[in-house]
Amino acid sequence: MKHIQWLGMTLLAATLNVNAQNCVSEIVDTTPDIRFIDNGDGTVTHETTGLMWMQCSIGQTWSNGNCVGDAAQLNWQEALQTAHGFEIASLDGWRLPNVKELASLTERKCVRPAINTTMFPNTAADDYWTSTPSLSDPQRAWVVAFFNSSNSIKQKNLFVFARLVRTVD
Repeated sequence: MKHIQWLGMTLLAATLNVNAQNCVSEIVDTTPDIRFIDNGDGTVTHETTGLMWMQCSIGQTWSNGNCVGDAAQLNWQEALQTAHGFEIASLDGWRLPNVKELASLTERKCVRPAINTTMFPNTAADDYWTSTPSLSDPQRAWVVAFFNSSNSIKQKNLFVFARLVRTVD
């Protein structure tokens, strides 16, 4: 009986670990908290780039220091259209980031998700749209994978997550 309990606990721990962020402690943070200003309204300013970011993915709501609800998956055109006229924290001017901007948020010492989870809680460990179209194929655009900090091009009709950015005035 004790062997079965031990086995069950081991399997539970392994299952929980699959869904948790994994980081290599020996590697220096690429996006430490000190590089961000938490504006206290669901946005943060990245001091390295000077850009302001939504802390939540499109579809989530900022509540009590956390992103709640399910992130929406949009095709590329929907992501671009959602950004147009979007308002958060009484601010407008939000847009879909380009591939270099979005890649600046990746935390290279971590996977699942590869992002600073203090500044960007409940980020999906998956692809996020950028505004950067593929130069070689007009039917595709660049995404950044917050699973492992990689980037690639995807068909624009696929449903992918999105996070918006704005230039600080």
